Amino acid sequence: MRTSFADPQDSKSGRHAPASGFGPRIVSNEERMIAGLCAGDLDARARFFDLYAGDVRRILLRVLGSDVELADLVQEVFLRAMTGIERLDDPSTLRSWLTGIAVFTARECIRRRQRRRWLVFLPNENLPEPEPGTAGADSDASEALAATYRILGRMGVDERIAFTLRFIDGMELTQVAEACDTSVSTIKRRLAAAERRFLAHARQHPALAEWIRRGRWSEE
Repeated sequence: MRTSFADPQDSKSGRHAPASGFGPRIVSNEERMIAGLCAGDLDARARFFDLYAGDVRRILLRVLGSDVELADLVQEVFLRAMTGIERLDDPSTLRSWLTGIAVFTARECIRRRQRRRWLVFLPNENLPEPEPGTAGADSDASEALAATYRILGRMGVDERIAFTLRFIDGMELTQVAEACDTSVSTIKRRLAAAERRFLAHARQHPALAEWIRRGRWSEE
């Protein structure tokens, strides 16, 4: 079972029991990566960042929107990961474990800002570009994205994260639950509440009217 990155333990994941049967056990790329990270190998750290930085940045961008702290938060995620890599029990879950750290980091960022009653909204031209083929990939996309993240800023942090991972990033329910370190049933409840809240505000924004009409945020 994956050890939560938010609850440090003393277990050493770099020590794996030998496989049963005859012959040498095949070592996975993830195991080699983790062994290098545990040993402080600089090449392993560089490969780790190169392989997963895009995924981390995407998760942070989906949850927070375009953000002046995005680059620093990416670095924070990797610092947390490399500090706690020895706590990863199953090397095959490296990607999902790192996603969980990215979600945790985004949650902490939002909570810090809520405590300071401060949330950054950038001008429309600085918002993330919509992906090709998605609704709103036209001249109205920036306005729609700006409206979307203004609404998300009014949500509770857990509802906001569940909503963005499911409806904006397109994760499956089980992936969202794993990233949030909770059950699928809890995620379903958060999503239901978040969608109701989002739609209640979105109906007041003309830029989002077409997305609502097409069932953009529906589970169907």
